[in-house]
Amino acid sequence: MTFTVTDVPDRERFEARDEAGTLAGVVTYQLSGVIVVYTHTEVVPEFEGQGVGALLARAVMDDARARSRTVVPMCPFLSGWLDKHPEYDKLVARTTRRVK
Repeated sequence: MTFTVTDVPDRERFEARDEAGTLAGVVTYQLSGVIVVYTHTEVVPEFEGQGVGALLARAVMDDARARSRTVVPMCPFLSGWLDKHPEYDKLVARTTRRVK
């Protein structure tokens, strides 16, 4: 199954949708200047286990990189995903690196 991720700024979230347009998951955010705080990731239960969360995580981080934003990962899912993807470390504002 193919999913498309789009930013929906008026709802302050990124949405993942399947080919039929069905909502599969979201990442919510708060934006202040060049700082973006990702607050929550949620995958619709019937789409769990299909990589939607990881797809959303990569999409929001690639978007932040393209817009030269600093990321504050308040969402536990995204924070854990970032621990496994050091290629995004330069974008992330953290007080300390989480111990693995």
